[in-house]
Amino acid sequence: MYAIKSENDPELFIKNITFEGVPVRVYQPRESSARNRKAVMFFHGGGFMFGDNGIYDKLCQHISKEAGVVVVSVGYRLAPKHQYPAAFEDCLNATIHLLKNAQDYGVDPSSVIICGDSAGGHLTAGVSQALVTRTDIPKPLAQVLIYPTVQMIDFNLPSYQQNQYVPILREQALFCLLHYVAEGDLSILNKFQNGSHVPPDLRQKFSKWLSADNIPNEFKLRGYKPHVMPAFDKNLYEKLKHVFEPPCSPLVAEDSVFRLLPKSYILTCEFDVLCDDGILYKKRLEDNGVSVTWHHVKDGFHGIIGFSEQWECESGKRALESFVSFIRDA
Repeated sequence: MYAIKSENDPELFIKNITFEGVPVRVYQPRESSARNRKAVMFFHGGGFMFGDNGIYDKLCQHISKEAGVVVVSVGYRLAPKHQYPAAFEDCLNATIHLLKNAQDYGVDPSSVIICGDSAGGHLTAGVSQALVTRTDIPKPLAQVLIYPTVQMIDFNLPSYQQNQYVPILREQALFCLLHYVAEGDLSILNKFQNGSHVPPDLRQKFSKWLSADNIPNEFKLRGYKPHVMPAFDKNLYEKLKHVFEPPCSPLVAEDSVFRLLPKSYILTCEFDVLCDDGILYKKRLEDNGVSVTWHHVKDGFHGIIGFSEQWECESGKRALESFVSFIRDA
């Protein structure tokens, strides 16, 4: 994650404004363009609890300059003060505002890319799904999901097991999710992790999409044991039933929605509890005929993009160039 304050850049116009009451930071290339530009709506990571436009400032500058696009970085409301669906609603409303007012920013409304990392990848998936079912505004040109979390149902997939002690820790990830969807009630963490909140009928319905059987064997070599689901806890379900809604778990949206989604880019890292979320989302997209560009970082870990410059991290640099190139060429 970038921790570098904003600096004036001679190549960009940078301004802080609001879209529908949501704070955003807009990056526009100073160089004139013969036609309206593409735009990237960027949703930052931070587990729904941390992060802001300033922390991701350098990354957004890089995207704008290297891809020649307008970038809108969204400062959505954070948990625990603001619970689900606050972050989703802020990102959706800010994106709709840009789509309706694109020309005010020199943007082609049919060339808007939705992008985010980690929790921002989750918001990217949810917002993209919400937009493609609307007929009053242009659909997104593409979506870019950088080591995303896309479901709040199964936390015992191979990557969750194999990387449970690798930052981000499995417990750390669940800590953040519970502050977003359950008012920070950590007393239910173990039951949430074990899957007690999932009723048998939904478990059966989601099994075709959310199963370790859909993960290639090469991603299970570091040790994986099939998880035995515990008894269903109805009270826990009542507390958490909103996690099965597509804005909370976009992986389990219906095929009719997936078929409408735009071309996609997914970045995953080997040493990341969220690796399998990205792999499963890739499969659902491909199963529904959506073109997917997948970049897997075999020596990567969660948050690697933010270390591409700070640590001279070569795999992080390659990952950064990979998704920026996708944006440039989309």
